[in-house]
Order: sequence, then C-alpha cells, then structure tokens
Amino acid sequence: MTSFKTFFYKSIKWIFFISIFIAIIAIIAGYFIFQQFQEELPDISQLHHVEYQVPLRIYSSDNVLLAQFGEKKRTPITIDAVPQPLINAFIAAEDDEFYSHPGVDFKGLIRAGIQLIITGKKKQGGSTITMQVTRNFLLSREKTFKRKFKEIILALRIEQEFSKDKILELYLNKIYLGHRSYGIAAASTTYYAKKLSELNLPQLAMLAGLPKAPSALNPISNPKKARQRRNYVLRRMYALKHITKAEFVHAVDQPITASRHLSRLPVSAPYITEMVRQKIYKQYGDKAYTLGLNVYTTVSSTLQAKANASVRSALHAYDKRHGYRALPHLNQASFPTTKFNTVGDTQSAQVITLQDNTASAKLKDNTIISLSFKNIKWARVFRARNSLGPQLKSITDILKPNDLIRVRQRSDKQWELAQIPEAEAALAALDASNGAILALSGGFDFFHSKYNRATQSKRQPGSGFKPIIYTTAIENGFTAASLINDAPIVMDTSSHDSEWRPENYSKKFFGMTPLRTALRKSRNLISIRLLRELGIKRVLSTAMRFGFTQNQLPHSLSLALGSGQATPLKMASIYSVFANGGFLIKPYFIQKIKNHKGAILFEAIPKIACPLCEPAELEDQKYAPRIISAQVNFLMNSLLRDVVQRGTGVKAKVLGRIDLAGKTGTTNEQRDAWFNGFSAGIATTTWLGFDSSKPLGRYETGGKAALPIWIDFMRMALENRPEEELISPEGIRQVFINPKTGRLAQPNSAGIWEFFREAFIPSSYSSLETETNSNDFIGEESLF
Repeated sequence: MTSFKTFFYKSIKWIFFISIFIAIIAIIAGYFIFQQFQEELPDISQLHHVEYQVPLRIYSSDNVLLAQFGEKKRTPITIDAVPQPLINAFIAAEDDEFYSHPGVDFKGLIRAGIQLIITGKKKQGGSTITMQVTRNFLLSREKTFKRKFKEIILALRIEQEFSKDKILELYLNKIYLGHRSYGIAAASTTYYAKKLSELNLPQLAMLAGLPKAPSALNPISNPKKARQRRNYVLRRMYALKHITKAEFVHAVDQPITASRHLSRLPVSAPYITEMVRQKIYKQYGDKAYTLGLNVYTTVSSTLQAKANASVRSALHAYDKRHGYRALPHLNQASFPTTKFNTVGDTQSAQVITLQDNTASAKLKDNTIISLSFKNIKWARVFRARNSLGPQLKSITDILKPNDLIRVRQRSDKQWELAQIPEAEAALAALDASNGAILALSGGFDFFHSKYNRATQSKRQPGSGFKPIIYTTAIENGFTAASLINDAPIVMDTSSHDSEWRPENYSKKFFGMTPLRTALRKSRNLISIRLLRELGIKRVLSTAMRFGFTQNQLPHSLSLALGSGQATPLKMASIYSVFANGGFLIKPYFIQKIKNHKGAILFEAIPKIACPLCEPAELEDQKYAPRIISAQVNFLMNSLLRDVVQRGTGVKAKVLGRIDLAGKTGTTNEQRDAWFNGFSAGIATTTWLGFDSSKPLGRYETGGKAALPIWIDFMRMALENRPEEELISPEGIRQVFINPKTGRLAQPNSAGIWEFFREAFIPSSYSSLETETNSNDFIGEESLF
C-alpha cells in the first residue's frame, strides 16, 4: 500500500513537472508563432481610410443619374443613415451579442471546437460581425486554422481601435447581398427600388437574412427559402425584444415583395455617357469602375430626353414617307420570347385578331394592345426609294393573324404600326456662350448601333458650309446687297474629258441676285461664283478660323457646295460663332468630377464668349477668342435670320419667334439632310441620312428631313428663353436701297432697307428707270 502511494505521488509529481514543461514549451512556441503572425498581420489602421469599390456614376447637369458603370453595385452610407430596425435585424441574424463581446465570441468558438472534435469536420460558427469585417477587409477567405487565428487577433485589435458603430458601418457597406449588390443601400435598390428608409419590417428582415448565403437564400432565385430565412430573422428579433408580438405575427404573414430592379434610368443618354466613360477610362484605367467617381455632365436631362424623342420621331416620319418593309407572314400560333425585342421606341408584337378598322396584338409581357386602321394605313409596300405600293383599303391588305410586327406608342398614347428605320439621324445642341453640350443623340438606338453619328460620322455639310463663304465675302468688301449673276457655269474637270455643270436645286437660273436673297434661297451657282472671286485659299483660311482643319475640306470649287466633311457636333460649334457674337468656343461635356465622398477632383473652366467686352478685356485667358468682328457677325445674323423668315428654313416660323436663324443643308442626290440653327444662345445641328450614304430619295432636303428634328427640339429648348433682339453694333447703318442694283434708292421710289458696314454704304443712286423696273422687289418691307 505504501509503495503504491509512493508511486502515485511520484507519478503526480512527474506529470506536474511535465505539464509545466509542456506549458512553457507551448508558451514559448505560441510566443514565436505570435511574433511570426505579428509580422504577417495587416495594419488595421487602413480601416480608417477604406476605399470601397464603388461604380462610376454619370449625372446630368440637373443631377439626374444617366448611367452607371462597374461590376459591383454599391452606395456607401454612414451608420447614422441606417434605420435602427435594420441594425436590429442584422444583429439578430448575425451576432446578437455584438454590442457586448470584445470582438470574439469565445463561447461560439468553443462550441465550434467541440463540434470539430466530435465530428472531425469544421463547421461554421463562432464568427462575429467584427471577425467578418476582419475577413472581408484584411484577410483572404481561405478556411485554415492559421487564417482563423489571425482573424481572432485582428478582431480583438479592431475592437480596441474602433467604435462598435464604426465596425458595423464597415460591415454593412461591405457585405455581398446577391445580384452584384454590395452593401445594404445597393441591395435595397436592387430588390425593392427603394431607399433604406422606405423599407418595411419584412423587407428589412429579408436583407438581414442574405449574408448567410446570398445565392441560396435569394428572394429572386429562391423565394421559398428566402421566406424561411426572413422569418427566422423575425423570430430572432422577437426573441431579443426588438419587435413586438403583433409586429412579428404581421410580418411573417407578408408575401415576398422583392423583384429584380434593373435600375431603369429616368433618361436615356447612352451616346453622351459612352463619351464620358471613354474619357474617364483613359484617365483612370480599370480603376474608373471602382473608385466611386461621380461625373456631372453639361447635359440637361429634359433636353436630352427631348433630343431622343425628336430624332426618333423624324426617323419614323421619314420611314413612313418611303413605305413598309413588311416582315414575312409567319403564320404560327406563338413565338419564342427571343423573337420579341425592343429597339429604340419600337417593340415586337404578335397580331391576334383583325377587323375592318382595328387590329389587336400581344406584346412580350402579354399585354393586349389595339391599333386603329388610321395608324396602319401609312404602310404602303416599299418598292424602291421613290416608289410605293398601292394605297391600303383594309388592315388585311398588310397584316395577317399571328404576324410578328413592330409597334410604337406615340406621345398621344395611341399605338401605331412601326418598323426599325433604315436611315439614321443625329442631334448636337450647345450652349453657344461656352461650348457646353446641352443634349446629344447619335442615332435611333445606341444598343442597336453604337456608332455615334453626332461625333463620329463625317458627312458632307452641303449648303451648311455656305455661311463660311458669305462671311469671307462680307469681310472682303461684299455687302448683303452685292449682286452676283445666277447663271449657268460650265467648267472642265481636271481630267479634261468631261465637264462639271453645277446646278441650283431648282435647276433654274435667276440672273443678278443680291447676296441676301442668294443665301436665303441657297443658290449654288452664286456660292461657286463667290468662291471663285474670293479665292479658295481665302475661304479656307476663314474655315480654319471657325475650327475646320485642312484635311476636312477640298481645295477645289466643290467647296462652295459643301463637299468637305464635318460631324454634327462640329457644325453646331461653327454656328455657335454666329450665335455668340463672333467667338470660337470649344465643345465640352464634363462639368465636374467628384469622388464618392463628395470632394471635387476636377471642374471645367471653359473659355466664354464676351460680346460686350472691349478688345483689351478679351486678352484675358478666360475669354474665347474673337474670330469675326461684331459688325460682320451682325450682318451674318441678319442673313441667317432671313433664311428662317423667308427662305429654305421657313418651316421653323411655326415656333413663333423672330430670333431664329440658321441654314439648311442638302448634299448631292439628297445623301445628307441638315439644319444648322441657333436662337437665344443655343446652337443646334440636326442631320439625317443613311450610314451607307445612299440617296434619301426625291425631295428629301434639309428643310424636309432634318429641320423637323430641330423644330421639335428647339420648341422645348427655347421655352423659358426670351427672344433676343438683333441690335446693331457701332459701325452698322441701315439705308434704303434699290435691290435690283444694290445702290441707294431714289426718294419716294420702291426699295428695301438693308444693313451695311459704314465703309461699304453705296455712294450712288439708282436711275429712275431702274427704280421703275424693279417689279421683282416692289412691296418688300424693312427686314427688322
């Protein structure tokens, strides 16, 4: 017995010493391991300056979101902007002792360890919100004991360095909640299209249930499991006394209301936002999509929406004039959804029934619409660009049941038969005082064709170039009353084996014609004679001042007919010169750039036109350079206003203003149709044509095809802008002349009032005989 006791005590003694030795070894080993981890652990101070991966957002000048670029959807918010019920929901779902533990749930870790010993498998558990912050921001997501040990150490440190609210803010902004949504604010928009403050209790609980398994518990992908998880969160909230029993009972009975909201933007501006994206990407590279940059453009959301509608409306109008390129009769009872699509403002529909005066059709979402015969009868069959089939007598002349057609809803809410236009169009509108792009449309539908015709399509400007020639003429001693012979011109070509016989659009000749009338009527032959008299070199020099480059313009007499090349945006900037008093402005579209915290990274400082400045003041770098004198600019304004009041742009008078000015443009065989115009400080160019440059068809001039786009757009653009009176500057006088001769009119004779620079006022009178024979001009009144 004694020997057993002795053995037992000795054993206990050895076990004690061995345990002490093992503990010392463990402490030493733990110390060295901890020191090794110390060197490997990331610096938690970086959490003070977290840069979330936030997408690039592009806004209009009036703060309307136009586009968002970036894989991750995220909108960082501060903790004080998070509703308390949502905080309670996340605490209940993820870490109910968050506000009491030191960053690590040791009880949970022990439970997880016991599970590992019993089952031999690592199971989820014991991970606090603080530990999730550590994992999401500072560590990889590998599942190893080494990573877990680092996670614990860092969590304890974070709790010492940061407040609980700050830790929770980091967590709620970082977590992935499904469908590319990171953070609670983005998830609220994705699933409910609402702000967090607008969500009800079941919706808040739904978001709080997502971090456990964003894909498996997603309310869109798996609404049944999502509801179970939501109700679990609600039970936990009730158990923790965050909600009352009545609130719990009501909430668990609510249906799933989440649906995927694809961030439908209030205004479509893909052409201008793509321009912004390219510019930002060039500067920031791939980081452009994650830095949270907010780019504010110069574009007005209301004017941009109107530009889109005006371009599409004019294209549909052109298409209707040239017939229906009917789809084949498919004659089948149903169509796969892939056959239904939306292009521009048109969408697919399946014809259901036909009656004498009405057709019913089904849209992709199974909505049934009605089309009256009056909105179908335009669809005479297209045979050739200038040839249509017979007039329709009945709906059945063109449609059959089960046909797949295209329809569009007009502004009056009526549905009409439509088709995707073959032609294209563009619009560019500028603030003439500084070059800010107010609206820009590069075509019918960006997603149908990403080619931006407003900035990339280099087309012949046609008669839109003539004001450059007339400006040169006035600068070189010609007047608005100068007479040029509108007579046939025949010239040998450079090859000497053929002749060039330019013509007026009317194919008529009108003899001696004042420059005012010639520009108003867009007489080609007079432009050619002017160019020949002035010299090509001199006109090209003027064009360079207006912003053209050498390679954009031919060095031949065809220059008079606008045979060079220019984009609609370039033409708008050229006409801005006439609109702003004679200054060359530079178009721009980014007003400022802010980071996601609101700090301004860039702000545009455009050079501005200053027509009232003295020459010495214009030397200040903040002003745009003057490229034509105030007197020449006034005379060109007078001539271009006359184009609208009595010339090829007369349809614009429907706007009821006297300050409209501009010039139509139509190229050879009607391949391009233009209108370049301005009023009240806005310069707008519209263009319509085929990308292939094939002819638009008979009579499709600038005044018929492009001017309606300009009128429709400018009607809204000018709504709140008062008319601008044309005030003559010093050095301009108005005198009474005989338009037949361009000389002073005899007292009490027929004549007109015309503007002249003082140095070029006629010094002689017309003869009485000429006055008497001036029948073509009798009755014309003062222009202004």
